Amino acid sequence: MLEVEQKFRVDEEAKLLSCLEAIGAVADTTEIHEDIYYAHPARDFRQTTEALRIRVVNGVPMITYKGPKLPGSMKVRKELEWRLDPGDPCGRQTMEMLDLLGFKPVATVRKSRNVFRLSESHLTVAVDNVERLGLFAEIECLVSEVPEIDGAKKRIQQAQLQLGLEKKEKRSYLGMLLELSES
Repeated sequence: MLEVEQKFRVDEEAKLLSCLEAIGAVADTTEIHEDIYYAHPARDFRQTTEALRIRVVNGVPMITYKGPKLPGSMKVRKELEWRLDPGDPCGRQTMEMLDLLGFKPVATVRKSRNVFRLSESHLTVAVDNVERLGLFAEIECLVSEVPEIDGAKKRIQQAQLQLGLEKKEKRSYLGMLLELSES
């Protein structure tokens, strides 16, 4: 799968929620995320724009690999993700394996997420309250092939306008947290 997404800073949550309702977005799930990001032992993921993480969503562990970002103003990249349970019910065995292979935890991102679906456009809007960073909205579309990317980008831009989102944020939550730690 290819993930096409754009992130925005949100100043007024109530206004965003009202706009979501007005365009027919359907509330899907409320989630608590804890994302533990790892550094590769032999290459710098900051340079390659890749990411590897263990994500625990409402107690369910998953592992995610995000490939290098493709060029452009919107974030587009390959994403591989799967559940670790029931064999690894809290992700500890996978964390131990990563440690034994030389991967090291870099940072943990904690957030609450409210997910909305825009079924006609095949978009997801996540409203994230990220610990230490604040409130954001991510508009996302998953596509299976490269030719579908342009259409996904257009649908994201249309949703952005409908939702009144103006403050694009190109950095990842991990990147923003690391910048905070360095200052």
